[in-house]
Amino acid sequence: MANNKQDHAQWSSSFGFVLAAVGSAVGLGNIWKFPYMVGESGGSAFVIAYLFCIALVGFPVLVAEWLIGRRGQKNPINTFTDVAASEGKSRSWGIVGVTGILGGFLILSFYSVIGGWALNYVTKIGTGSFVGQDSDTVGATFDAMLASAGTLTIWHTVFMAITALIVGIGVTRGIETTAKVLMPLLGLILFVIVGYNVINGGFGEAVNYLFAPDMSKLTGDVMLAALGHAFFTLSIGMGIMVAYGSYLDREVNLLKTARTVVILDTVIALAAGLAIFPIIFNNGLDPAAGPGLIFVSLPIAFGSMTAGTLIGTLFFLLITFAALTSSISLLEPTVEFLEERTPMSRTVSTIVASTVIWLLGIAALLSFNLWSDFTIMGNGIFDALDKITSKFLLPLTGLAGIIFFAWRMDQRTIQQELGLSNGAWQIWQVVAKFVAPIAISVVFVTTLLG
Repeated sequence: MANNKQDHAQWSSSFGFVLAAVGSAVGLGNIWKFPYMVGESGGSAFVIAYLFCIALVGFPVLVAEWLIGRRGQKNPINTFTDVAASEGKSRSWGIVGVTGILGGFLILSFYSVIGGWALNYVTKIGTGSFVGQDSDTVGATFDAMLASAGTLTIWHTVFMAITALIVGIGVTRGIETTAKVLMPLLGLILFVIVGYNVINGGFGEAVNYLFAPDMSKLTGDVMLAALGHAFFTLSIGMGIMVAYGSYLDREVNLLKTARTVVILDTVIALAAGLAIFPIIFNNGLDPAAGPGLIFVSLPIAFGSMTAGTLIGTLFFLLITFAALTSSISLLEPTVEFLEERTPMSRTVSTIVASTVIWLLGIAALLSFNLWSDFTIMGNGIFDALDKITSKFLLPLTGLAGIIFFAWRMDQRTIQQELGLSNGAWQIWQVVAKFVAPIAISVVFVTTLLG
């Protein structure tokens, strides 16, 4: 980005923007969380509910955040403030930008810790550490990593430094160029692992598990889990898509682009299931193993299967790439805000933001060891950061954003900007004004009561 504060960066192409947006959406939520949520929530029942929810909730909120960002052409706080003023509404709507940036800021602090786990496991798998090991040994290795403050700090630092380097270079040369490299690599690695599974067994069972309808397992809890994941997987409610939208050209068709991003994000999530579950089934492991599915269950399989070291290394590279494409998007809104609202250059803004986030990440990782006795309302720092963001900041920011978009902005100009016919516009209005806000509210309230 240019140092002239009057200039605002633009994506060099719509293709680059799509890859950056998909990269933001495709993170640990797709490769790590989606498979274990499928395992815990009834297999195909969860997949069906997820597809339904991402179309009715994720899609309209994504479009709303892009449109607001493109209108404002600034960081999320200034964007909401200026767009509200231009619509004749209170400038206090800028608070939505504040909560969005804060959410992404807090998430990155512990997200970087998990990214460090993935980097660490690339080296462990690659050097054959899990070859021939049983479940107790693999579990003890993971526990030992969590118990070592030094190990966690080193890998958290490396992951955060890579993230800061990419963001500091700029929007087009840093974020967009990285997305153009990492996203094809991510797709290639997924293709290789899925192809390996087709040849080596377990693939048919995984396909049935993911896609054979079993509506008996479609419970209210499964619907709520799917709705919550559909909302969070697209990186909405974090200021990210508002910031990315601010770099968009007016000629970009938001609906077609959002459709592409949603489809690619969903395809990669499903491909991750086809990469993981055949290995799980082929090795007699539990698909409902929860968060430990990736860091405990799969290394057992990689340690005993043919070409396990190669496939395992590729898999954890996949996890690392997915985490990295999301982490750079989590850092960007804060950097954009500092660059535009202070005299600091982009480089200095990136260093300042990254350092503060890194320090908060140190506090988060210490909750697994040296500070394990310190709690915030019954939770360690890591879990507290997760719950504050996932249960409060993200749903409230997403809800406020869609309400502002559908109820406080001039709807005639939005219809023109989206290029919708009257019939399609009526459907859009129902979804944006009622379906999405009500669904987000239901998830928010139910999560709090739970």
